[in-house]
Amino acid sequence: MMKAKKWRPLLLSLSALVLWACSAGPKPAKTSEKPVVQQPSHESSSPPVIQPQKKEEEPKTIIPPEEKKTVGQETDLQEKTNGSEKDVTSVLLEKALNLYQEAKLARDKGDLDAAIKDLDEANLIILKLNIPPDSPLVQDKDNLRFLIAQRIQEIYASRRNPVNGNGKAFPLDENKYVTAEIKSFAGVERKDFEEAYKRSGLYKGWIQEEFRKAGLPEELCWLPMIESGFQPRALSRARALGMWQFIRTTGYRYGLNQDRFMDERMDPYKSTRAAIKYFDELHSFFGDWTTALAAYDCGEGAVQRVIATQNINYLDNFWDLFQRLPWETARYVPRLIAVICIIKDPAKYGMTLPEPYPPLKFETAKINRPMKLTALAKTIGLEVSELIYLNPELRLDSTPDRDYELKVPVGYADKTLQTIASVPKYVPPEYDTYVVRPGDTLGAIAQKYGTSAQAIIQVNGLRSSYLIYPGQQLKIPRRG
Repeated sequence: MMKAKKWRPLLLSLSALVLWACSAGPKPAKTSEKPVVQQPSHESSSPPVIQPQKKEEEPKTIIPPEEKKTVGQETDLQEKTNGSEKDVTSVLLEKALNLYQEAKLARDKGDLDAAIKDLDEANLIILKLNIPPDSPLVQDKDNLRFLIAQRIQEIYASRRNPVNGNGKAFPLDENKYVTAEIKSFAGVERKDFEEAYKRSGLYKGWIQEEFRKAGLPEELCWLPMIESGFQPRALSRARALGMWQFIRTTGYRYGLNQDRFMDERMDPYKSTRAAIKYFDELHSFFGDWTTALAAYDCGEGAVQRVIATQNINYLDNFWDLFQRLPWETARYVPRLIAVICIIKDPAKYGMTLPEPYPPLKFETAKINRPMKLTALAKTIGLEVSELIYLNPELRLDSTPDRDYELKVPVGYADKTLQTIASVPKYVPPEYDTYVVRPGDTLGAIAQKYGTSAQAIIQVNGLRSSYLIYPGQQLKIPRRG
């Protein structure tokens, strides 16, 4: 164990690292505007292709000068291994990863002091590494640094906010805030509420079972009612995407693949499992579900900063914390409680809920090359809208250039596998990127690049030639 004096500079480093993790909070507060579902370029009821967004820049970690002298004997290690500098770096990264895994085991056993000690050592190794920017190990270093910061944040949060109960109880306090949201759903928002409830039947049963198996409150399965209306391709103004409204960085954090062919934030099943992991971590951070729910909306860092300004035990009464949060984040909690109350007893609130759609049923066929869903649907005798609706994560409405489990209607898996050889291979178009400037029009942009305004509208999923704005990124089809 370290002596108390040695903890002081180390805590400075850890504090900086935790501040970094908080400042990079995974989800920005949403605006009051509802998520929009853009229409597809083809004539179907399915939502459109959502274009990728610019990758967010990672904040830099502040490292106190004292820490730079405390760890690492790379020269000795290199002499022992007789390896190159790259080999030494790989060994140190592996050592840091092993320490991180040991810390996780200690944390699971409740030994927080041992967990912190292992994380300290792993952190010091990471801080000492000097990896060239063009090295493939840079990403490994950044990923591990983020995981260490995340684990430190979790441990300190759990010390401050011990988890209450068994984690399965979701409080349904019907106070004045919840009552106001119930009136809104039963009034001006009734039509949207009823449409979202009908769509919930497609996925809700499966989602509820996943939450139950994970030991989380089953009431959380209704969160997509206020997040996206159970629309897999819903896109918010804050660039949150999918049924569970993940932003890009949070999607990567929980294993949702995002590339030119697909964005798994729009996969109802994979994004649900990612949401379960996120909720589980948030509950371990904050100790109660209402606070975890607020953090899901705006990021744990934002909520922790508000908690740090309080002089009361907010876990005894979340609604004291509620009044200090940003309005849209604060409103997020009573809206979900209002949804649950209405669904439990709609007659009590003067509502009659419609019959939900039946659950989606499908088979899967493994495809290993890119092909347009329109061509495949024509070959096997289906409406293309059926394939698009079952596979909303496919951004180009095309299978990717690797193994992919394509969902097809029941009874079509064998037929799909028998006919895919006759479906033409799809070659994705190449695009240029253009940032809209003040005064730009689509016609002028199209003329500059030798294409048409209609082509730009189609590849960007725009609903009108007038819906462009300064700063917007457009994909421009290249000539030919």
